[in-house]
Amino acid sequence: MTTSVPHLTGNYAPVTEESTAYELPVTGTIPPELTGWYLRNGPNPHAAASAHWFLGDGMVHGVRLEQGRAVSYRNRWVRTSTFTDGARVQDAEGNRDLTAGVANTHVIRHAGRTMALVESSYPYELTCELDTVGPYDFDGKLRTAMTAHPKTCPTTGELHFFGYDVRAPYLTYHRADAAGTLLISRPIDVPAPTMHHDFNLTAEHVVFMDLPVVFDLETAKSGGGMPYRWRDGYQARLGVLRRDDPHGAVRWFPIDPCYVFHTLNAHDEPGRIVLHVMRYPSMWRQDSHTYEHASLWRWTIDLTTGTVTEEQLDDRDAEFPRIDDRLAGLDTRFGHASVSGDNGALIRYDLHTGASTTHEFGSGRIPAEAAFAPANQHPGGEGYLMTYVYNADTDRSDLVILAATDLAAAPVATIHLPTRVPYGFHGNWLAD
Repeated sequence: MTTSVPHLTGNYAPVTEESTAYELPVTGTIPPELTGWYLRNGPNPHAAASAHWFLGDGMVHGVRLEQGRAVSYRNRWVRTSTFTDGARVQDAEGNRDLTAGVANTHVIRHAGRTMALVESSYPYELTCELDTVGPYDFDGKLRTAMTAHPKTCPTTGELHFFGYDVRAPYLTYHRADAAGTLLISRPIDVPAPTMHHDFNLTAEHVVFMDLPVVFDLETAKSGGGMPYRWRDGYQARLGVLRRDDPHGAVRWFPIDPCYVFHTLNAHDEPGRIVLHVMRYPSMWRQDSHTYEHASLWRWTIDLTTGTVTEEQLDDRDAEFPRIDDRLAGLDTRFGHASVSGDNGALIRYDLHTGASTTHEFGSGRIPAEAAFAPANQHPGGEGYLMTYVYNADTDRSDLVILAATDLAAAPVATIHLPTRVPYGFHGNWLAD
């Protein structure tokens, strides 16, 4: 099938088959301490067509590592009800069907469950072999959709997340304990159905981003891609909720208009909250297929004065920021982001000094998001960045493993896959 639709051409184009391969060839040496799965999710429309890149059926691509071997690769569609039964909005009782989604954005593990996520519906649980178990609603307690960007507190093991909707309440905050029991669900008051893709977590606070990308009914009726548009005049603001008072008031702080898909990290300082985000000056003014450039910014919320200081830290166009997740919500020194384009790269930011290091992949080699895989039990210490890299010359992909503390060096290992991994979204290293 040939098409001129950008999100269905080149390495955006879906692969048409599920496949499994064993004993993958490797250049270099896989660190023997890495035993587990590298999983990454992304849109791969089963019908080989979709109205927007964000709307394709979820497909998880996984590589299994054991004792220095690349044991296997497999890719599997997530069998959501949308995949098996077709798109629908309501269940048999006429309620919104929260099982109906594409589960195409992220894949995480919490309380022993591996879950594929998309922000419009329930999570879908997967087995280690990437077979679909089914939708997961936290034993019937979850009554909203779930963000694709939940955050696990490294101190308590709690999972913090939210759901948003085009109907009131437009935003709901949730918290589950380390065992997976949903403990808190409370509405957050926002005046319109804005698109909340990500949020911020610190040791003491949850910070929401209410930004000027708003649900647009006419676009939804037309089927013209994502049903959200930039709205001039809608406020941009950050909402701060204390974690020790989860049902208390949310305090709002105005910021300059912008949009943020992804946050890098956030942490508390005396009287302040510091956030690092990938900031766009605006988003989807005319349609949902055009994007401006994102770059790294720091927002500092002064809890005394009620103001936010906004600083651009880098002018490079980058996205998919990641840290060592064992430091989520704490003052981590290093963060990483991906650069696409004809000469792909990964950037390692020193958030304390402002310095950065770059790994260049070379012409025609484009990395995806790079997840951090720890090398030891010391958060913030040595570890590896793992990412699928598309090679335009061969039309195949590799799983590349880089030493995070020596990012400019040659890859530690390159695992050669038998197929192409289309451009996608998010994933994780899930150690045994």
